[in-house]
Amino acid sequence: MKSIVIGLILIGNLLSAQEKKPVRIGVVGLVHTHVHWILGREKTGDIEIVGIAEPNRELAQRYADLHGYSIDIVYPSIDEMLDKTKPEAVTAFNTILGHLEVVQKCAPRGIHVMVEKPLAMKLEHALEMKRLAERHEIHLLTNYETTWYPTTVEVLRIADQGTLGSLNKIVVNDGHQGPKEIGVNKEFLDWLTDPAYNGGGALTDFGCYGANLITALMGNQRPLSVTAVTNQNKPHIYPLVEDEATIILTYPKTQGIIQASWNWTFSRKDMEVYGTDAYIKTIDGTSMRIRNSENQPEEYMELDPLPSPQNDPFAYLAALLNGEISPKGDLSSLENNLIVMEILEAAKKSATSGNTVTLE
Repeated sequence: MKSIVIGLILIGNLLSAQEKKPVRIGVVGLVHTHVHWILGREKTGDIEIVGIAEPNRELAQRYADLHGYSIDIVYPSIDEMLDKTKPEAVTAFNTILGHLEVVQKCAPRGIHVMVEKPLAMKLEHALEMKRLAERHEIHLLTNYETTWYPTTVEVLRIADQGTLGSLNKIVVNDGHQGPKEIGVNKEFLDWLTDPAYNGGGALTDFGCYGANLITALMGNQRPLSVTAVTNQNKPHIYPLVEDEATIILTYPKTQGIIQASWNWTFSRKDMEVYGTDAYIKTIDGTSMRIRNSENQPEEYMELDPLPSPQNDPFAYLAALLNGEISPKGDLSSLENNLIVMEILEAAKKSATSGNTVTLE
């Protein structure tokens, strides 16, 4: 009898999975090379790319040849793609400047939006995107690579349970040798290094990671002040933007330091979180060290992969639209990322003026 019941449960679960239709996804833009994340993703049945908006036909064909999608699903404009394919959600892989237009097109149609980090090119755009998202009741999410790291999830868990004690200092290091140095394609490099389309250089590109993580560790608390220093170490390569940035965030009892760079010896995304009782140092997405006592050495930890939908932005998006999870206050949330935009805006002002910027 027990085996029959188990068999019926398994059959029921299988039928439920089969009845759940994949979420219809539209892709806006192919000029951000993070787009390979969704185009090259293993087909698990949770999402279906129904349309792509990209005016550069040569780029679209190049990626079609690489990933095997039909060029017939590529449209020259956002409006045409939305009207003809009727997606439930859109993932934006265009310029950061273009994020506002994506929300302007999608929100009135009731289409949810996930953009690549950061949320917007400037705070003014972010606030307008927030207004549209709330007015039309859509989800507006921001995707960061580090959100899906096992180490990120574990650090947030340990900090939340109080093992570290009160947080004194958080240091987040992000970047690489430089976009040209690591060989990003021309379509990406052209706008990534132009402040008219990206809002800045290394400060925007990698400073947003630290702002996102520190904001989460601080319980989505806004900092009291922001101080930033930038350098242009390679003006012959990046004449329009900074390639080095250090941002200091002050809270009542905590200091956050963001080190964003296109001059690292090699690529890195790691952080150090120091509390009154213990500290954690992440090494990469899966490994970290924790020290709980002055008399004991650091303990090395190798973490297992995260379960779905914590391990992937598109699984997360599908689960959200299926009502399985809530984004309230998490790393992808609008709540967190509006604070990120405040921090980035203040950092730019501080770097330009040479003064600390106090947040109202």
